[in-house]
Amino acid sequence: MSQIPTFSDAQIDYFMQVALNEAKLAANEGEVPIGAVIVKDNQIVARAHNHREAHQLATAHAELLAIEAANDALQSWRLEDTALFVTLEPCIMCAGAIINARVPVVYYGADDAKGGATRSLYQLLEDERLNHRVVVHPQVRGDEGGALLQDFFGQIRAQRKRNKKSQTL
Repeated sequence: MSQIPTFSDAQIDYFMQVALNEAKLAANEGEVPIGAVIVKDNQIVARAHNHREAHQLATAHAELLAIEAANDALQSWRLEDTALFVTLEPCIMCAGAIINARVPVVYYGADDAKGGATRSLYQLLEDERLNHRVVVHPQVRGDEGGALLQDFFGQIRAQRKRNKKSQTL
């Protein structure tokens, strides 16, 4: 039986800061700024950020990459006794991977009103019809994760506007 890891407020803050740092790396690489960290026994066993553009893979989300890295590090597809920290509410695909990997607890930052499968649109991780349920802690430093996303997409919109304006001149 899997244990649900518990953390102090300081530990939660630290692990989410590492995920936010991963999100910043993603933004610096031109990727949507989402970062993820997987923790076991109070140690980070995997960290990742989005790589969809770099790898040209729809599945290269931060959560999936972190799950794969944790599977490799722990030599197991079961990520029992771990916790996932991610800067944005997981999507349907990532929620499915979290459930299938048996991650018992997720801490996430910003809500995703357009694609969130944890609380915003769907509640997959806590669905009682499934054989594995996940304890969810929403809005952990959500303002910071949300600000990274707003800044990133704001810069893209501004660049598109500049490009459009230069094309009309």
